Amino acid sequence: MRTVAVIDVGTSSIRMAIAEIQPEGTIRRLETLSQAVHLGKDAFTASEISRTTIEDCVSVLRSYRRKLEEYGITRPEDIRVVATSAVREALNRITFIDRVYVATGLFVETLDEAEVHRITYRGVQPLLRAQPALFKADSMIVEVGGGSTELLTVEQGNVSYTHAFRLGSLRLQQTLSAYRVPRTKARQVIEGEIHSQLEPFTELLKTHTGANMVAMGSDVRFAAEEVLKQSVSDDRLVELTVEDLAEFTDYVFSRTEEQLVNEFHLTFPEAETVGPALLVNLRLANILGANRLFVCNMNLRDGLLRDMSEGGSWTEDFQKQIVRATWELASRYHVDEDHARNVADLCRQLFRQLRKEHELDDRFETLLYVAAALHESGGYINTSSMHKHSMYLIMNSTLFGLTADDLLLVGLVARYHRRAMPKTTHQPYASMDRVRRVIVSKMAAILRIAIALDAARNQRIRQIECTRVRNRIVISVPSVEDLSIEQIALRRNQTFFESIFGLEVLLRSQMKSTVTERTML
Repeated sequence: MRTVAVIDVGTSSIRMAIAEIQPEGTIRRLETLSQAVHLGKDAFTASEISRTTIEDCVSVLRSYRRKLEEYGITRPEDIRVVATSAVREALNRITFIDRVYVATGLFVETLDEAEVHRITYRGVQPLLRAQPALFKADSMIVEVGGGSTELLTVEQGNVSYTHAFRLGSLRLQQTLSAYRVPRTKARQVIEGEIHSQLEPFTELLKTHTGANMVAMGSDVRFAAEEVLKQSVSDDRLVELTVEDLAEFTDYVFSRTEEQLVNEFHLTFPEAETVGPALLVNLRLANILGANRLFVCNMNLRDGLLRDMSEGGSWTEDFQKQIVRATWELASRYHVDEDHARNVADLCRQLFRQLRKEHELDDRFETLLYVAAALHESGGYINTSSMHKHSMYLIMNSTLFGLTADDLLLVGLVARYHRRAMPKTTHQPYASMDRVRRVIVSKMAAILRIAIALDAARNQRIRQIECTRVRNRIVISVPSVEDLSIEQIALRRNQTFFESIFGLEVLLRSQMKSTVTERTML
């Protein structure tokens, strides 16, 4: 059994959840804490976190640290501190992170949008699976936060689209304050802001008309509990009709912040942002043509705890989601799919059979597969300097589950699938730390070998067997007698591999006799 903690540094509060993870992976929540801060008000108006707010955050995190010590939670691997849009957008985020570390010893990890989507998916997926009819149907998962609105479209359990809108309840409320909008026109102005943010995506969203809408977030959960007079449980989604949501939203806007605080026992920051958040949910439901919402009690901290219970590893299902998104992107850039799939499959075999040589974690197998699938995507722009165009497209694309750092690594591996090897004059390769530079080189070297094995582009080599014989890697191919084309290509492509691993690569057909094999070696 393991006791862990996750801390979410949000736009308006810092929340901590402490839980026990049982040996079989079951999570039992022990305690939750929440303290209000003004990160969002600083970051969204001045683009910087003020010194006063930084010290307020330090004070909260110090108190959380003392609480962790009471529970005996001291190991870094048992504590995860994350920050989202407010810290991510602040120009002085590094100063903030460094100050927190110096004062508390806690490292704040700034999550990008892709990581938030990954954690959200992992948290919501069990709830969808618990209702088979809902899991098999198309669903749109929506979370309206203080700084942004996260959206994931799931088709029969597979993520097909993700996006983050700069459309948060705190941002909307600050628009009212910045322009001193009178209370009588507040709703009209907020609806105009929501429309301007969603309008470019309206046609795309309408293609999912009829999809179930799964709503996350404390504001919509508050509305559901007040309307239905029941709490939203951790293990099941609760239905709320759009008509009831609209009526409750009207009521919220008919009351002042003071009245909302007194009637519903909200804090003033919550009373200020609940109306804008409900309007965003309502607008999205109307675009989808939904007549009901499925409200869940899942939040970012639940997803983080689930991530820790699984060791932070990429599950098989999650990797399938990444691969699925990769082939959709490859199709968009008109890659030669037969060649790309075979190269990607060969990369996977090489990665697994050369594990002792490259010593990379399993997650890099998936990243190598993605790079192999997209290594010729640059041809969509121009076949000249295709490898550089591939890097550009990958780094500037959105792939579910992959962070900006992941995309940078994948883009560089694709960039070095041919031509020159990495140099210190190449950006952004030169700006990476040594560990990541070595990882790029190892993966790119393996990719070049896989490309050589499909040099004829007819996919006749699909299965290989790698054996190390002294300072050589012998790649044996069954059922293919003439390998002259691939051997010529391998001579061109193996230099990178040899310079990284210090091993020569030989290609042999298993159709030849064992005696001949030994003689040649």
